[in-house]
Amino acid sequence: MVKRKITNVRLIIQCGFAALSNGYLCGFAKGKIYTGAAKQLCVPGMNCYSCPGALASCPIGSLQATIGSRSYHVALYVFGLLVIFGTLLGRGVCGFLCPFGLIQDLLHRIPFPKKLRRLPGEKGLRLVKYGMLFVFVLLLPMVVADAAGVGDPWFCKYVCPVGTLEAGIPLVLFHRGLRSAVGFLYTWKLTILGLTLLTAVIIWRPFCRYCCPLGALYGFFNRFALYRYRIDADKCIGCGKCQQACKMDIATWKNPNSPDCVRCGACRAACPTGAIGAIWHKK
Repeated sequence: MVKRKITNVRLIIQCGFAALSNGYLCGFAKGKIYTGAAKQLCVPGMNCYSCPGALASCPIGSLQATIGSRSYHVALYVFGLLVIFGTLLGRGVCGFLCPFGLIQDLLHRIPFPKKLRRLPGEKGLRLVKYGMLFVFVLLLPMVVADAAGVGDPWFCKYVCPVGTLEAGIPLVLFHRGLRSAVGFLYTWKLTILGLTLLTAVIIWRPFCRYCCPLGALYGFFNRFALYRYRIDADKCIGCGKCQQACKMDIATWKNPNSPDCVRCGACRAACPTGAIGAIWHKK
């Protein structure tokens, strides 16, 4: 009963925030991107700027745009927002405020003959998201520029399945000119998206777990965020039921603030002694 209550509350928050951040209904009706004043702001989670319904910008896209720009060398505004979100919630942003996280959660509810807790080479695969952050988001846009001195948004352009789903597919469907212009890159991005969505049916949140640079960044804050988990050593009996319930396969009783934890609450609901608590840390 407790697990169901936590799941339902989280789902309501996820759906509400996804609807709020993608509330430009005219964009979906006309196939146009909202370009109003709100686009100067960033949402906490992955939500593509070019989605027809998006009312604000994606922090990863904004970070790359400023890093690769000739006019801006340090994205202080975007970094500042990410630090604020991370300091408050850590990867709780991923668990509650990311629309693509919601999509993966819903896909994993689809029945499948054999669900997996982990993939072969799990430990190495979990490091990929840090490579995405440091290489594709930060390094390449900074050091590889075109003739005009502008860097490509490497992650958004060549990898991000979020942009393909939320922007690439809708805009191509809406505009005949774009349909005639698609080529290998679009096919490549569709392939990445297809593999991501299919894998999400089999294993919980594969993009968050292995590839998301935003999740990698927020994960650094988990141990220090104002909202974090705490184990009551007097109550914990080391039964491991928290890890069994954790869809990220985290030994919560050993590492309650793992950088991979998205604060879904499954471990807290599964703990037979109530040893796992969520606190707002006060300094």
